[in-house]
Amino acid sequence: MKDIKNKIVWITGASSGIGEELAILMAQKGAFPVLIARNKEKLQNVKDTCLQFTQKCWMYPMDLSRVDELPDFVQKVINETGSIDILINNAGRSQRSLAIDTPLANDRSIMELNFFSVIALSKLLLPHMINNCHGHIVTISSITGKFGFPWRTAYAASKHALQGYFESLRAELSQTNIKVTLVSPGRVKTNISLHALTENGTSYNQMDKGQQNGLPANVCAKRIVRAIQKNKKDILVGKSELLMVYIRKFLPALFHRMVTKINN
Repeated sequence: MKDIKNKIVWITGASSGIGEELAILMAQKGAFPVLIARNKEKLQNVKDTCLQFTQKCWMYPMDLSRVDELPDFVQKVINETGSIDILINNAGRSQRSLAIDTPLANDRSIMELNFFSVIALSKLLLPHMINNCHGHIVTISSITGKFGFPWRTAYAASKHALQGYFESLRAELSQTNIKVTLVSPGRVKTNISLHALTENGTSYNQMDKGQQNGLPANVCAKRIVRAIQKNKKDILVGKSELLMVYIRKFLPALFHRMVTKINN
């Protein structure tokens, strides 16, 4: 099992939810978190918590969708931290709107954050990891990256894109010491539905019932860290909703009947 003590772990979307729990758990295990998110105040709170368990923790308020700024930003972080051992691509935004009502600008906005910023960041850190002869790229996808889902057209598309990209990248890196792990959570109790993008460009501001009853974020984080330690390639994390992945694969006709009944 991989020892993550003293590893420098870059975590995006680290100000709340799964990202926050991952940061704290990594700190508890003796790693040194590098916290990235837009909200400076929340990020500071996470950093303060992490420093109760570990000696070093960095925070960088940043909007990752500003992809053009990433090269200079990545170089700055590497210069200040010295190295990045593990990258956890966790930042992202969900959606609550029908495709017919969704402006193309919203589709582009979701893809920019959920897909393009993720691959841009990974591509910038990859030469650094190869030069160091080790590294681990962890990308938080979703079970909607395994199948389509109503009211999530752009979100599901971005997660499908992540699945294809990082499975391909893993194959390309098979002869190196760089590991790639894809994580597909189902319902996790976070605020993701509150911040989901609606057709008019505002936040949904409602907690989905499934989200409210989802897997606790700290339990999700523990399973992700265990997958990192075991160098797992692809994991599902959630509760009974994960059955939909297998129904889609083995009973497609039943899946298509079930998925049409979902209305939010």
